[in-house]
Amino acid sequence: MTPARFAYARPTTLEEALGILARGGEEAAPLAGGQSLMPMMAMRVARPALLVDLNRVAGLDAIALEGGVLRIGAMARHAAVLAHPLVAAEAPLLPRALEEVAHPAIRNRGTLGGSLALADPAAELPACMVALDATIVLASAGGERRVPAADFFQGLYATARRSDELLLRVEIPRAAGWTPWFAEVARRRGDYALAGLAVMARCTAGRIVEARLGFCGVEAAPRRLPAVEAALVAGEDAASRLPALLEPLGSAEAPAGYRLHLAQVLLRRATEALHAAA
Repeated sequence: MTPARFAYARPTTLEEALGILARGGEEAAPLAGGQSLMPMMAMRVARPALLVDLNRVAGLDAIALEGGVLRIGAMARHAAVLAHPLVAAEAPLLPRALEEVAHPAIRNRGTLGGSLALADPAAELPACMVALDATIVLASAGGERRVPAADFFQGLYATARRSDELLLRVEIPRAAGWTPWFAEVARRRGDYALAGLAVMARCTAGRIVEARLGFCGVEAAPRRLPAVEAALVAGEDAASRLPALLEPLGSAEAPAGYRLHLAQVLLRRATEALHAAA
């Protein structure tokens, strides 16, 4: 299929891009890497009246450490984030997850901000941002707005971003003293995850004293699970808490019960690995 007719804008400054979005309203769609949006437009699942191409806007792909916070611009390509030494040192969970994202051709074009703004339930990066306690920075013509990652993802392909806003960058606190863990289950490497788990744990004296986690591919959106995190800290079987807390998606490929089973298996594997590391 071919996309429905649309207008096209290619701003060169952030101010210009935000002005176009403000005028375009709900009918405007930002274009970053396009690895999800363009196929959705071709199948007419998405039919924006105006496409706002961000690829000429300078400075949106910066990666820097400022004041003890790792800042990653929304237009940073997956491959650049995966290879960046600052990311490896300050947020090692991200490279572990990005190795599972699709294939090199997709990672060379896809962007961190595009993945977060789309909020595909199977995407790895939203779950990582929840586990990393990241902050999502949004920009509009009226200024910047900061949203904790735990509040940003609100449902199936739904986020806290307003139509006149761009996802500008993410801010991640330094992970010194924290141990990352990530794994996912897919039919083939590079396929969408049937279930995945991102965990950040702080360990002292051989035990977990603090934990943050987020699932991908299981529910409509990643979220913190305080009761599960508390069970990890208490040394209990945290996976046994999941049936009462999760609302797994179901499909012909992976029924809800199967996704729940995978979530429990991943959490038990994470628990074993974290205790071994501690």
